[in-house]
Amino acid sequence: MSDTENPVASHPLPSPARVDVTDRVVVRIAGPGTDKFLQGQFSQQIDDVTSDHSPRAAACTPKGRAYCLTRLVRDGDDVLMELPAELADDTVRHLRKYLMLFRGTSMEVETAARIIGLMGETTAGQLLPAESDRLAVAGDSIIIGGGHLVRTMNTAEGMARYELWQTGDLASPLQQALDSIPRASLADWHASEIAAGVAALASATTEGFVPQMLNWQHVGGIHFKKGCYTGQEVIARMHFLGQLKKSLFRFATSQAESPPVPGEAVLNGDRPVGTVISSVGFSDGTAECLAVVRHDAAEKELAPESAPNTVLSPRPLPYSVSEREQMGTPDT
Repeated sequence: MSDTENPVASHPLPSPARVDVTDRVVVRIAGPGTDKFLQGQFSQQIDDVTSDHSPRAAACTPKGRAYCLTRLVRDGDDVLMELPAELADDTVRHLRKYLMLFRGTSMEVETAARIIGLMGETTAGQLLPAESDRLAVAGDSIIIGGGHLVRTMNTAEGMARYELWQTGDLASPLQQALDSIPRASLADWHASEIAAGVAALASATTEGFVPQMLNWQHVGGIHFKKGCYTGQEVIARMHFLGQLKKSLFRFATSQAESPPVPGEAVLNGDRPVGTVISSVGFSDGTAECLAVVRHDAAEKELAPESAPNTVLSPRPLPYSVSEREQMGTPDT
């Protein structure tokens, strides 16, 4: 997960900083069936998607495997969502199969829209000095001229982060304030996502995991009391019966010629016990990754398959994962 101009992240991460998140695209769902369509496909309660609350959500196969991890943002009567650029066409194509049931409702990529990642507590205050206190917790959002400003998860080290969803021209004072924030690389944003414990799907990992295995419930992405949606039975059973035997962990390596890639196995000896979800290299030669790992193997010596002599050292997440306390039989 890196861009060609800045293939590694800064160490330490820059703050304050702004990043053009160029590997994500914004999709608009519009029309009279918008809410009913989204309610039937996503893990979030759509009534909770409001002008001041923009939660995360997942869309899954009937077997409960996530093929879409996103955020939902209310934009007037429409809803915006973001998708990885590499998966966007396939995801939109798949969701349109369900959208056909809702006459007059459309789903299109907003080619002019973009997401800007903001790192550091002061960035929101620079943009909205009189209103930034309204962005108190992850998911809080504010409508601004030309888009939306959304609070996202802090890193485990306490760095505040925001997403500016720009759908139109910003007012001149707002644009000037944005321009005054130093630029950082896409790799820096990826590193902050890993440090915040926010999973992202890639072509190698789509449809590979139930959302809880990706800690999606701990970043506000699953509403366990909403009604039926595709995959809900599997997700609810795993939640209420305590069947989660693997989940998302953050790891670091002290030396890495190249970080492990999404879909790569995590090994305990020669035994696969997990899967890399995302990774990033740093300018000091170290690397970090998020990986789904079996709870019964998480405290053992682990290494990425591509570098079996490289030890993966656990790093903290900004939230607790209570399901890890429910150690049971191995998940096969």
